[in-house]
Amino acid sequence: MKNILKFLQTLKKNNNREWFLQNKEFFESTKNNFVDIVETLIAGIAKHDKGIAGLQAKDSIFRIYRDIRFSKDKTPYKTNFGANMTPGGKKSGKTGYYIHIEPGGGSFLAGGIYMPPSEQLKAVRQEIDYNIDEFKKIIQDKNFVKYFGSVTGEKLKKAPQGYPPDHPNIELLKFKSYIVMHKVKDTQLLDEGFIKYAVDVFGAMQPFNWFLNRAVVN
Repeated sequence: MKNILKFLQTLKKNNNREWFLQNKEFFESTKNNFVDIVETLIAGIAKHDKGIAGLQAKDSIFRIYRDIRFSKDKTPYKTNFGANMTPGGKKSGKTGYYIHIEPGGGSFLAGGIYMPPSEQLKAVRQEIDYNIDEFKKIIQDKNFVKYFGSVTGEKLKKAPQGYPPDHPNIELLKFKSYIVMHKVKDTQLLDEGFIKYAVDVFGAMQPFNWFLNRAVVN
């Protein structure tokens, strides 16, 4: 992990193609370190979520190259490493377990569903509405609250279509995304027990992900 943080810190100061090409070996070495971490996390998570058993790191890790076509920021490379460990791979559309490594306090572990298509969002809201007691039990669990606090995400200002403004659980139905996040300090990343810690955090996230995937898959 130390090698990863060092690379990303240096890249942030030299975010240009010339430097990157000159340090391609440094990048490849660091990327391999990250692959090892992701593979270890997958193995750990799979012990309590069989849905990601056999998942490959290459199907979970995001490219470091930025899409700058429609961005004012023309720096070519991301200054973080990220992977979404999801049943079927990161492009499956299902919820999963996301790790984001960014030195300087930008690292976090997250899960849930971000800005899903309208039909998926409608299905998630319906699942929550129909099974509100189950959903509340998940998000009020002591380990869930310990690691994530509460569900986060951008909300509608008004009640979503099909739900009255005075619906007893309207605030839970206003979300456009259903996200949970746990911030991680650099010192935690460097701790030898980080992988186990991350697996524990993802374990607390599992019932939340399963609930959302039930709506998305159906």
